[in-house]
Amino acid sequence: MLVTDKEFYRRVLHISIPIALQSLITIGINLLDTVMLGRLGETAISGSALANQFINVFQILCMGMGMGASVLVSRFYGMGDLNALRRAVTIMYRFCLAIAALFTAATLAAPEAILRIYTSEETVVREGAAYLEWMFPGYLLLGFSLTTTLTLRSVKKVAVPLLSSVGGFFLNVFFNYCLIFGKLGFPRLEVRGAALATMISRFFECAVICGYFWFAEKEVGYRLRHFLLRCGSLTREYFRVSFPVLVSDGLLALGNSAVAMVIGHMGESYVAANAITVVAQQLSTVLVQGVSQASAIITGHTLGEGDAEKAQRQGYTFFVMGAVLGAAAGGFIAAFSGVMIGFYDVSAATQEIARQLMYSIGIITFFLATNSILTKGVLRGGGDTRFLMVADILFLWVVSVPLGALAGLVWKLPAFWVYFLLKVDQVLKAVWCVRRLQSRKWIKAIQS
Repeated sequence: MLVTDKEFYRRVLHISIPIALQSLITIGINLLDTVMLGRLGETAISGSALANQFINVFQILCMGMGMGASVLVSRFYGMGDLNALRRAVTIMYRFCLAIAALFTAATLAAPEAILRIYTSEETVVREGAAYLEWMFPGYLLLGFSLTTTLTLRSVKKVAVPLLSSVGGFFLNVFFNYCLIFGKLGFPRLEVRGAALATMISRFFECAVICGYFWFAEKEVGYRLRHFLLRCGSLTREYFRVSFPVLVSDGLLALGNSAVAMVIGHMGESYVAANAITVVAQQLSTVLVQGVSQASAIITGHTLGEGDAEKAQRQGYTFFVMGAVLGAAAGGFIAAFSGVMIGFYDVSAATQEIARQLMYSIGIITFFLATNSILTKGVLRGGGDTRFLMVADILFLWVVSVPLGALAGLVWKLPAFWVYFLLKVDQVLKAVWCVRRLQSRKWIKAIQS
């Protein structure tokens, strides 16, 4: 039942390792931001963390647009239909522009109102608003970088995004050091400095990734003139496949924000503890993210070649990979949680909350890894996006968010149980998605 062909595993590694390394670099940037801002106190950590929750909503929406488009891009690439591929990319860019404009306008108009969604503590609101005010040009840069990166990965071009992330990492470290603390003649900007350093690195990454795709890449041959392509004949198919992805990832973004809202209203110590644990979870699942995206790309290519039976065997193989990687990630968190918490200069109460959150994350991560590879990878690559949208609505919004809110704000349960209930949808989706994989109903036809 499982794939035994060595070439398959070489393809998985060829795609997933650069993606995992790129994710690791991004996490390293977030870790350094958190550690450096931690030297300024818990208020600075909390403010920037909550500001980034709003930015993450935009980021996940872009990922949804990009992953939705990549389902089409991978399939058309497997079919050899480059004209349809370019039109899918054009539609993706147009939606990216619209959403970036919306988020930019909201940030310019009401940064403090945005932060008050997450917390009622005015000192945290002021720090977070200061961070957002310096980040408003970053939405368009981030949107184009993310969506273009996903397109390049779908056509097996993984080196340029990785190299751009390496350059962005070093720029971010340098300017964080200079601008947060006022070193080497730069002004001391504290939280604003962290935002400006992030902006500089994002500008660099966007210039490298988009510059390559729009002016140098030859296999797809996408150029600026293709922004004006007539895409009407493909728009309906794009919406059929991509809209459920956008809804699913949008619901995920709102779900993550709901988690942040619950934790934000539990106090500053909880916010700081959650900011610490987020980095640990991301570090433990970088390879999961790589294999997840690789599974979507390879599934799309296989189905584009017309081999549904091969795609089914690959699906089972990816599921087993997810279970193994999830167990390893949970073990990593259990083994190194104390070391990670020790990096931060925070109170004993915050450290205890962080430890409880780590224990809960270690359990949830096993299920999260399996779900990520199925929902964001195999099933999505098969075009089964409407089913995944229903799963997200049902388990996240009917079960997890209500239970988590009750646990944290009404029942006042310990941090371990608050987080577990906020993420219990991962456990429920694991069972449902495995049954969907077995049914073979996830393999959908796509028209160009």
